[in-house]
Amino acid sequence: RTSSLAALAPQKDAAGIERAMGRIREHLDASGERSRSGRAAPRFAAAGQSTQMIVGADAADDGELLARSDSLYTRHRLKRVYYSAFSPIPSASPHLPLVGTDLAREHRLYQADWLLRFYGFDVAEIVAGGTNGMLDPTLDPKLAWALKHRERFPVDVNRAERELLLRVPGLGTKGVERILSSRRFQRLSLDDLARLCGSVKRVRPFVVTRDWAPTSLLDGARLREQLVQRDAQLSLFG
Repeated sequence: RTSSLAALAPQKDAAGIERAMGRIREHLDASGERSRSGRAAPRFAAAGQSTQMIVGADAADDGELLARSDSLYTRHRLKRVYYSAFSPIPSASPHLPLVGTDLAREHRLYQADWLLRFYGFDVAEIVAGGTNGMLDPTLDPKLAWALKHRERFPVDVNRAERELLLRVPGLGTKGVERILSSRRFQRLSLDDLARLCGSVKRVRPFVVTRDWAPTSLLDGARLREQLVQRDAQLSLFG
């Protein structure tokens, strides 16, 4: 929030930061163009530009943080947004909280950021998986979204388009590409899916294969509880 920056870091200028990012974006765009001679312009900031957000230092919820990240990615071609859980320090500003931010919140924001950049989700969809603008702390954001949209599942891995496969919990981008390539030659079974994507424990309730259908599993009252237990043992998407 601009107001938070003014209160916590008055030496910094939000508008000035945006202008600097914009200038870097212009140089990045220019470095990708070719001159009339056909030669590429010298590379500029080859690693791209990134920024960092401190999570929990003010009242901004996860939806606000993700919306700002999405805007920065779109307008300034940022390579990465990094999220750091707030940790109190001695003699800090009285405007700052007295306790630190749970690292689980930082972790969920990184997962949500991944969905924005590589999985075709928008901010509203991601945040809708939680409540009151905050991500679900007990589930990864894609799984939380899927549980609130059970009517969209199960997905037939032998027929579904790439965009829909990317929304299946437990299927990562590499796994989806392997599925699309392999199913050109055969109808995939659950064992095939395990071979292509690793574990299918999280995937099973959300897919149909040549030899598998979840029947009433998606409607099970204990499905969320079971998935929460599994998710606690997993990191980012496979």
